[in-house]
Amino acid sequence: MLEPTISLDYGSGGKKTAALIEEMIVPLFKNDALCALGDGAVLSGAEKIVFSTDSFVIRPIFFPGGDIGKLAVCGTVNDIAMAGGEPKYLSLSLIIEEGLPTKELQAVLENAARTAKKANVQIVTGDTKVVEKGGCDKLMINTTGIGFLRHPGLHPSAIRPGDRVIVSGTIGDHGAAVMLAREPLLLQGDLKSDCAPLHEMAAALYALGPALRVLRDPTRGGAATTLNEFTEAGSFGILLAEEAIPVAPAVRTSCEILGLDPLYCANEGKLLAVVSAEKAQEALTMLKRFPEGKDAAVIGEATEENPGRVILRTEFGGTRILSKLSGAQLPRIC
Repeated sequence: MLEPTISLDYGSGGKKTAALIEEMIVPLFKNDALCALGDGAVLSGAEKIVFSTDSFVIRPIFFPGGDIGKLAVCGTVNDIAMAGGEPKYLSLSLIIEEGLPTKELQAVLENAARTAKKANVQIVTGDTKVVEKGGCDKLMINTTGIGFLRHPGLHPSAIRPGDRVIVSGTIGDHGAAVMLAREPLLLQGDLKSDCAPLHEMAAALYALGPALRVLRDPTRGGAATTLNEFTEAGSFGILLAEEAIPVAPAVRTSCEILGLDPLYCANEGKLLAVVSAEKAQEALTMLKRFPEGKDAAVIGEATEENPGRVILRTEFGGTRILSKLSGAQLPRIC
């Protein structure tokens, strides 16, 4: 049941975000493409396309490892790639607060341009609005992307018991970096956001064919929330091994200081892949060929036990249930 007013929790990517989508948005705009609730919608035509849109309200707009411009391009490129698409074209629309230094806007746009070039996408349209002081916080960006479908059928419903869960690298880097950018005195060494385009890693995994069940980039709500979205689609559970989950020492330390769990911290340059057991090692080898995938690891598997749940087997031999993120761990993370 939705609350009478919209709180920051509804933007967390967790339970309340899901409630807003499922109780209000989907019933009003219901169609097959929307109801799939993927990172991007697959649309029919002469050639099937993947279509995705995202808005970026991150604070601060500059953070270790990136800025809102780089993030906006990566976010939409990655959503298209996770849906099985080859990203091709983006729109980029700006909402600028009166008083934003021109040199800051220039830096953001230059970074967006560099990232688009790296991702081999063209920014072909957009819009610019300026609002009065206090009308927004410095700068907000919307990007919409179009790509061509290269690997159909990626969906959590394809997951089968015994399949392996793979993460392409250390988790929680983006969330930890942004949190500490708001508290500079706590910043841990070279801790940076993992913000990066994932289209090349995703394209490599497409070669696995049907053995590749689903791809997703675990952004808001982190890996735990994304894996819960997987289990909602079928009669299986997911069992994770805590000791197998890669976490950078600086992220682990930062989360301990702030009382947070890396499994719920946002990522902007990592993917989760579920693949058949027979192809898991091949998938891991593919990912490790990329600089962004050097810390890739098998972190768990789909099971017949505990259907609809994600279970973490701890380093001490116990287990605990990982649910979707409840509330907003950190508002305006992307």
